[in-house]
Amino acid sequence: MGTKVLSWYRGILGAGCFSVLIYSALAAGKHSDLVEVTSVNPNIEISLPYATKNNFCNKVLYPVERCFLRRSVVERLDRVQKDLEKEGYGLKIWDGYRPHSVQYKMWSINPGTNYVANPRRGSRHNRGAAVDLTLIDIETKKVIKMPTAYDVFSLRAHAHYPRLPKEILRNRKRLQDAMVKHGFQIMRSEWWHFDARGWSQYPLMNHQLDDHAREAVAAKPAENPIPKAEEAPASAPTNAPADPPNPGEEEGQPLPEPTPRAPQI
Repeated sequence: MGTKVLSWYRGILGAGCFSVLIYSALAAGKHSDLVEVTSVNPNIEISLPYATKNNFCNKVLYPVERCFLRRSVVERLDRVQKDLEKEGYGLKIWDGYRPHSVQYKMWSINPGTNYVANPRRGSRHNRGAAVDLTLIDIETKKVIKMPTAYDVFSLRAHAHYPRLPKEILRNRKRLQDAMVKHGFQIMRSEWWHFDARGWSQYPLMNHQLDDHAREAVAAKPAENPIPKAEEAPASAPTNAPADPPNPGEEEGQPLPEPTPRAPQI
């Protein structure tokens, strides 16, 4: 849609209606290349804290515990998993594609920080091009020791924080090396967060996880039961305006000193 056409719509509809129009288009944006991770590699473990109350928001944010990402991103993770299995390790995913409306919920609880992306710009998770994960022992399925637990907002969680035991430094490096080898970028402020190279080519999306899960069930009813989360989240804002993507923005930035964990509210 050209600049002149956008200006015409803005003049006819007014700023408020124009924002609703844009956000509605975002909600209906292309999602056909979102793929469930376990449909490509069932050996990748999925455990989504945002489908439970065990997260920094202390609320259920996802109605189903299903992990989707862009097809090209899932294919890269498949290669990472296969490489790690040769060394006795595997991947455990904590978050993948995140509807844009969920970003507004997170921001309302923990606004103005360097750890939660402003929903007006959007998160790379909202594009289906970012993944939060860790390493597990492929035999026992136990999580390998890492610098912090998931979503601990502190200096210790930064991807290159040095003052850690040697074992943990080796584990973190093993994960980082495997991900970078197969086309991922390291998020400096979160050791668990990786962006797929080329993430900016994907638009922000607001396709809901339970809708996508139902579509997967319709395609393969015998293979895709929908695990229910603890409770359905409250309705998210559907008329919030979305700014154009800004590929130059970092989702998280290192802070000069440790900051406390986000409030549990």
